[in-house]
Amino acid sequence: MRLTTGVPSDDLNRVTDSIRQSEALGYDLATTQENRHDPFLPLAVAAVASERIELATSISIAFARSPMVFANLGWDLQKASGGRFVLGLGSQVKGHNERRFSVPWSAPAPRLRECVQAIRAIWSCWKDGSKLDFQGEHYRFSLMTPNFTPEPMALPPPPITIAAVGPAMMRVAGEVCDGARLHGFCTRKYLEDVAVPRIESALAASGRERGSFEISGGGFVATGATDEAVSKAFEWVRMRVGFYGSTRAYWPVFEAHGLEALGEKLNHLSKTGGWDEMTRAVSDDVVHLFAAVGRHDELKGAMEARFGGLVDTVSAGTPVDEPGGLPPDLIREIQSIRTPFEGYRRESLLQ
Repeated sequence: MRLTTGVPSDDLNRVTDSIRQSEALGYDLATTQENRHDPFLPLAVAAVASERIELATSISIAFARSPMVFANLGWDLQKASGGRFVLGLGSQVKGHNERRFSVPWSAPAPRLRECVQAIRAIWSCWKDGSKLDFQGEHYRFSLMTPNFTPEPMALPPPPITIAAVGPAMMRVAGEVCDGARLHGFCTRKYLEDVAVPRIESALAASGRERGSFEISGGGFVATGATDEAVSKAFEWVRMRVGFYGSTRAYWPVFEAHGLEALGEKLNHLSKTGGWDEMTRAVSDDVVHLFAAVGRHDELKGAMEARFGGLVDTVSAGTPVDEPGGLPPDLIREIQSIRTPFEGYRRESLLQ
């Protein structure tokens, strides 16, 4: 099992020390998110300050940028990191696209599929010198002169993964991407019965194998060195389950457990300002459905029971530059858990 940690985004001066510490501890992957800060700038610093650890956006907002912009960013970060960059994309919701980024909204799954295909078409042009001629419904690219073509890169282009919450995105991930980043609002039963079978069906339809496709996320982890620390993390998960569970888009996960009434209650409380009551409405049993829970000395078993055989990559705790990072011996223990993912099939990254 692969373990991820965070890259600080609030201050680029903190990135070098943080990424070197993450690498020394043995984390497999360091990621950024597109929240308050740009997700690519910290990774540029991390790329030249590290040697082994993989770097990824988890995620960057797809429709806020042209595929040409993503192609340039991905190409440069892949070259700077020596082949350790993964481009993670996500659609975000309609309100954020229209009101935060001021970009038009359309059905997200087919548009994100086309975005991925367009990025790969641009990379193919740069890699093998083929004519750029991508004609889609949302994106069209037909101009690429030597003046705008990056210098050659011996490395393969980066893998592309996408955030997948609903069935349409899971299908897009399995058919045209190299991995799926599942939401934390997920249970083992939902993974077993819904998410993983949908992804595997899409992989089969596209003639690809599960071993070259990475599934990350799919639940929370509540851990710490002491019972008190675990309890604090457990309450944080309770709050997140209450928050996400108030949104109808996530209710299929509740439905898998017969918890529709809880979703209705949380939704009502969100509309009446009952934020504290939302957290209290989530029982301990429900929190355990969504998280692997245990002290550091219990965590390997808890994570194997919660994610084993289904998920390849998990974020197990806070970013390494904050209190609560995992110790190296525990990281190695968790990494010994067997997963289906064997590694990205590099020769397919332009397809």
